[in-house]
Amino acid sequence: MNEQRIEISKNVLTDCLGLQPGESLVVVTDDSRKELAESLYEAGKRLGAESMLMVMQERSKSGEEPPASIAMAMMNASVAVCVTRYSLTHTSARKQAAAAGARVATMPGITEDMFTHGAITAEYSKVKELTEKVTQMLTRASSVRIEKDGYSLNFSIDSREGVPSTGLYLNPGESGNLPSGEAYIAPLEGTAEGQILADGSVAGLGALNSPLLLTVADGRLIAAEGDKGDELLRMLGDDQGRMLGEFGIGTNDKARITGIVLEDEKVYGTIHVAFGSNNTFGGTVAAGVHIDIVVKQPDVYLDDQLIMRAGELLG
Repeated sequence: MNEQRIEISKNVLTDCLGLQPGESLVVVTDDSRKELAESLYEAGKRLGAESMLMVMQERSKSGEEPPASIAMAMMNASVAVCVTRYSLTHTSARKQAAAAGARVATMPGITEDMFTHGAITAEYSKVKELTEKVTQMLTRASSVRIEKDGYSLNFSIDSREGVPSTGLYLNPGESGNLPSGEAYIAPLEGTAEGQILADGSVAGLGALNSPLLLTVADGRLIAAEGDKGDELLRMLGDDQGRMLGEFGIGTNDKARITGIVLEDEKVYGTIHVAFGSNNTFGGTVAAGVHIDIVVKQPDVYLDDQLIMRAGELLG
């Protein structure tokens, strides 16, 4: 077994999740990420935790629920780590585990490279500070406008709460991605209008070689023009999956665009939007799918005040 990976896993479990001897650890994985998950499982054992490794069949898309037995194990754990191809972040299983007091980290799409380089190497106390600052800005604001290359997308976030994903989940019920560094919020359903030019990556489809122009009306994605546009629409389906579900801002200065959205959406200088489920973080959409789309170096306005110019946060 890879000893370097086990040492990194021990650091992740202690520093980011505060795992203590005697606590229960559940590592959830699928066949595609089993080797990485085994390192976390072994690290948990060496740290004195009551460790379990649960392997499920690969899900078909991000936001799809795991089997009921895994959801139950997550609820009963002190710490749950989900190392899977597709994201369990925006599932009822993750939400219920956190509500039951588990500290939950999700690692959708993580690779061997991401496990040892890039975003995971950040100074997470700094990431936490910036993430919480941006989260407060989102919570206080009522409206968002994103501008890039002559296109503009507007929506309301009135009365919605920003959510910090700091990379530090040390208290009961805290959860988020690892590696991490983003502040995000659920837009008010039905309010989004306009167009946005995506040039980073799309969850499940990888890095974009050419821009993707997304058109939104009444909060719903009605067109996706460009390479991979048809694939995106197919993944989202024809129903609630096409509703704008998330707006997020990356806050990790060590994150890189890799084609894996887990890291891409954390890159400082990017924002992301997602279509599909947001009922797990303050919205009302339950679609069984959640697809993030990353945009590099946009201008962002909160309540008509410029807070990001070409990817640089102001103030």
